[in-house]
Amino acid sequence: MSRLKLSGFNNLRKLLSFSFYDFVVATGEADRKSYAAYLNERYAAARIRGLLERIAAIIDARVLAASEQDYDPYGASALLLLSDEAGSGPTPGWASSVRLHLDKSHIAAHTYPDFAHPEGILGFRVDIELSTCGEISPLRSLDEIFHFFDTDVVVIDYLVRGYTRAEGGAHVFMDHEVPSIAHFIDPEILDQFERVERALPAAHTWQLKLLRTRIDPAEYFAPGRAVDPARLEALTREMREIYQNL
Repeated sequence: MSRLKLSGFNNLRKLLSFSFYDFVVATGEADRKSYAAYLNERYAAARIRGLLERIAAIIDARVLAASEQDYDPYGASALLLLSDEAGSGPTPGWASSVRLHLDKSHIAAHTYPDFAHPEGILGFRVDIELSTCGEISPLRSLDEIFHFFDTDVVVIDYLVRGYTRAEGGAHVFMDHEVPSIAHFIDPEILDQFERVERALPAAHTWQLKLLRTRIDPAEYFAPGRAVDPARLEALTREMREIYQNL
């Protein structure tokens, strides 16, 4: 698609949201505590903030402000407010007035451990939302996010809303091509998953759901624990139920 010549600020809102689900099996309280400690270290707020800052660099955005929070007993959040890094903007003073657009340009991440499964299937969910305006393309961040999080089930939604105007005054409702969300993900990553894609291009709406199929059963149990077939079956049921119902 050729580059559109726009009139003034490009205020198309591009929203990319992820839900990642990771699972392990706890055969007792010691396993549960060990996994909780792992999550608190591996996905602490400071580390998640670091990921969000790398995403900002990948999509050519400037970080204007940041915040982070760890929770007791587990869980974390991080938030970055962004502006478009490309160019100085269409009008004098644009850089100083960019805070007017902060409600549309941000990255937020929240983690949600779930330890209530009756058969000891421990779940960990991460929600990430990238909401941008201007020329920022959040789809370029997908591979970086997959490399950071261990994940068994993934749901990704991409929406483009609002409109801007071309120089002649015509409405512009879409300024980039989206063959599919999967188009922006490394094929080596996709090969590890079963997938379902939904697309409504006329409504500027896409969804991709993934279920891990390349698994090593031993990786879902604590080191030194034997694989329990009954619990492994419960784990795969949990994964597929979530995959089918989200």
